[in-house]
Amino acid sequence: MSHPATAVASTDAPSRSAEPRLVARIRDDAEAIDVAHKLAAELAREASERDRERRLPWAELERYVRSGLWGITVPKEYGGAGVSNVTLAQVTAIIAEADGSLGQIPQNHFYAVEIIRVNGSEAQKRFYFDRVLQGDRFGNALAEIGTKNSAERKTRLTKDDTEDGAGYRINGRKFYATGALYANWVPTSAIGDDGVQQLALVPRDAAGLTIVDDWSGFGQRTTGSGSAIFDNVRVPADAVLGFQASFDRPTTVGPLAQILHAAIDLGIARAAYNDLIRFVSTRSRPWIDSGVERAGDDPLTIREVGDLTVQLHAAEALVDRAGLKVDLAAANPTADTVAAASIAVAESRVLTNNVSLAAGSKLFELAGTQSTLAENNLDRHWRNARTHTLHDPVRWKYHAIGNYYLNDKKPPRHGAI
Repeated sequence: MSHPATAVASTDAPSRSAEPRLVARIRDDAEAIDVAHKLAAELAREASERDRERRLPWAELERYVRSGLWGITVPKEYGGAGVSNVTLAQVTAIIAEADGSLGQIPQNHFYAVEIIRVNGSEAQKRFYFDRVLQGDRFGNALAEIGTKNSAERKTRLTKDDTEDGAGYRINGRKFYATGALYANWVPTSAIGDDGVQQLALVPRDAAGLTIVDDWSGFGQRTTGSGSAIFDNVRVPADAVLGFQASFDRPTTVGPLAQILHAAIDLGIARAAYNDLIRFVSTRSRPWIDSGVERAGDDPLTIREVGDLTVQLHAAEALVDRAGLKVDLAAANPTADTVAAASIAVAESRVLTNNVSLAAGSKLFELAGTQSTLAENNLDRHWRNARTHTLHDPVRWKYHAIGNYYLNDKKPPRHGAI
C-alpha cells in the first residue's frame, strides 16, 4: 500500500513523504522552554525584514523543526516529550514574540498531531508520530471561502477503490491554508459520501495537489496562508481519519486549537509591548506640558504603561490557567471537563485578543510620531494582531463565557470557541 507518487514505507501505515532530517529530541517541558528561548533569539533578528519584504522563512522554519520543538506534543509512549498544554502555549508565545508569522505556522501542525492522538488508529499514530519526530511537518487545508459560514465545506472525499487498494479521491479548493506551503503533509478536511467530515493526510507532493502562494493579508505576511487546490487527488484509506468525530464527542481538539491562537496573540502583544518600552525609553520626547526631561518620566505615559502591563500579565496568567484546564480535560475527557477547558481558553482568548491590539496601538500613541516611520516597521505588531485576531470573533467568546456561568450552558464543540 502506498501513495501514488511515493514508495511503500511499511505494510501497515501510509508511506513517508520526505527523507529524515537531523532533528533534536526534546525530553521534557523544561528543555522545551529552554530551547524555545534560545531559538527565539535567533528568529527575532531578521523578523522585521522578513515581514517588510515578505521573505518566506524557509531557512528559519528548518531551524525551528531541527530544534525538536515541532515534536514536543508527540506522546511519551511514541517517543516524544508529551509536554503539557501549559508548556505548548508558552513555547508558542515565545516564538510568536520573536516573529508573529513563525509563531502561527505550526499551529495547524500541533492541531493535526492532536487529532491523530485523539482519533487515529494505532498504525496511524505509530507512523505519523515517527514522521513528526524525524522532522516532517503538517500544514492544513481546512477552511474555505465562498461558503455560507466558516464551518461549511464543499470539498469532497469520494470512494475510489482500485487494484492497488482501498482509497479516496479529493476534489475542492481551500484557502487560509496556513503552513501548507511549507509542509510535508497537508491535513485536508473533506465531506465523505456519507456526508460526514473526514481528515485526509495528503502528501505535499501528491499528484493533483497545487499549493498557491496567494496570501495577501496585511498581517501575518509570511505564514503562507493561501490556497490549496485538489484536482482528483488520491489518498489511501489508511491516510484518512475522523475529523467530525473530534467534536461529536468530548475531546480536547477544539480547546487545543484555541489555546494556540491565544498564545500567538500573547506573543504578538509581548513584542509590541517590548518595542513600546524600548522606544519610549530611548527615542521618544516628553510632551511639552509634562515638565519632565524624559518621555519615560511623563506621569501620564507612566500610567498608560502601567495599565498595559496589568493587561499583559493578566493575559499571561489566563493562558497558563487555560493550559491547566486543557491538561485536565486531556487526562479525563468528559462533557464537563472539555466544556470547562473551552471556557477557560475562551477567557484567555478575550484578554490576549484585547491586549495584542491595545499594545500595537498604544505603542504609537506613547512613542510618538517617530515610531510611525517606515524604517521602524513597528506597525507589523498591530497588523499581525489585527489579522490573527480575526480568526474567530471575540464577541462570541463573551457570549459563550456569560452563558456558561449565568445559565450553565456548555459551549458548542467546534474549533472556534
